[in-house]
Amino acid sequence: MSTDKLVDFDEVLTRYEPVIGLETHVELGTASKMFCGCSTTFGAEPNTQTCPVCLGLPGALPVANAAAIEATIRIGLALGCRIASWSRFSRKNYFYPDIPKGFQTTQYDEPFCTAGHLDVELDGETYRVEIERVHLEEDTGKNLHVGGSTGRIHGADHSLIDYNRAGIPLVEIVTRPIPGTGAKAPEVARAYVTELREIVKALGVSEVKMEEGNLRSDVNVSLAPIGSLEWGTRTETKNVNSLRSVERAVRFEMRRQAAVLDGDVRIVQETRHFHEDTGSTSPGRSKEEATDYRYFPEPDLVPISPDDEWVEKLAAALPELPAARRTRLSEEWGIAPTEMAWLVNAGAVELVSDTVAAGASPADARKWWLGELARRANDAGVELAQLAVTPTQVAELVGLVAAGTINDQLARQALDGVLAGEGNPAQVVEARGLAVLGESDELVAAVDAAIEGNPDIAEKVRGGKVQAIGALVGAVMKTTRGKADAATVKRMLEERLQR
Repeated sequence: MSTDKLVDFDEVLTRYEPVIGLETHVELGTASKMFCGCSTTFGAEPNTQTCPVCLGLPGALPVANAAAIEATIRIGLALGCRIASWSRFSRKNYFYPDIPKGFQTTQYDEPFCTAGHLDVELDGETYRVEIERVHLEEDTGKNLHVGGSTGRIHGADHSLIDYNRAGIPLVEIVTRPIPGTGAKAPEVARAYVTELREIVKALGVSEVKMEEGNLRSDVNVSLAPIGSLEWGTRTETKNVNSLRSVERAVRFEMRRQAAVLDGDVRIVQETRHFHEDTGSTSPGRSKEEATDYRYFPEPDLVPISPDDEWVEKLAAALPELPAARRTRLSEEWGIAPTEMAWLVNAGAVELVSDTVAAGASPADARKWWLGELARRANDAGVELAQLAVTPTQVAELVGLVAAGTINDQLARQALDGVLAGEGNPAQVVEARGLAVLGESDELVAAVDAAIEGNPDIAEKVRGGKVQAIGALVGAVMKTTRGKADAATVKRMLEERLQR
């Protein structure tokens, strides 16, 4: 649990101006690693997808993955970047267990893509995020610290290393500092990563599953007194792996840094760890003095010069990008840009689109994803897409309601079963006996019982106070545990009370 002093978020904004920046890492979905032929399949037994090249054994020589280079350039083109006519890899030297070679093969001063931008919309306002660079490198291995209570190296009994991930192609997208976001800084950070994820997904170059580490962000935050001509000292919260956590990390750091500055103490430039359970950050390592990585050109790889004609073909073949697709869908679904923005903020555009494709109307798809399902995701503290229900199942649920098999109340109960893994909606409805009661003997008996049990209300209805019939409808619905159709019940009651 964090012991940091925190300032109320609204109070932070009365004295300080935030500047944010993001370094987002995307694991590419290539079949093989960046510089060798080892598989990149997720979830294999530890250290079963390694070879002399990705382990850095003497005499092993790398060969660059052409598919990874193409994917990087496509990302750069989608972000409006300038594509370098000449690029090369370098060695970034540092010694840590997750780097078996003792250096990382990356791009330093001559990346493939520079000077791009990404516009994100939030509450009707557009924020331009400038992209400093998009470069290609290899991922590191994965450390597992055993023992202790935090999963960190401090307090652990021992550490294990899985090198399956070492050498997987990794694209890093680095923004320039983003000033001027004010109170919206946490939301802008989240919106940017959300939009970036959608672009990468549309390009088909990564699965961008944050829970599997396909996409993770380093979140930079600094505060400066309002009116100051200089930006504050930044901290870098490493490897934040969910959209919600990106927003929470920015918000926490703003509140923490404000408390430090209010105490007339300077901010330490450092990396920090994000804690999902508390939404807090804790110190990692100091970055106050520049680390000498001793970059130098990778001698075992030749420079790469993308052909202009090839780059033009890649640009021409880009798919419809998310912003353009949202504009088209807004027109097809007949919704305003503000409602589309709600879908974007909820991470529901693809979910609604897939639900419509599965047979639901746009209105019904939006109703369920932005209503009942959004509530459940919020209660569980997860993203909408992490709920254990598919767009096809939501479309099936909508179809059962439209057919009169169930009503909305029963549909919510059926959804309980789907989320609990009991099967598809139709299977849950049958297994739980949730189907709406027709004009059966059971319903007739419930209607008669409501009239007999509420003679005063029945007499008011007979006397012309037709609105009083709602209480009788409610009594029937309670008796049938919501399994009756309210319109049918109302009609049956009217017929009996008119006799």
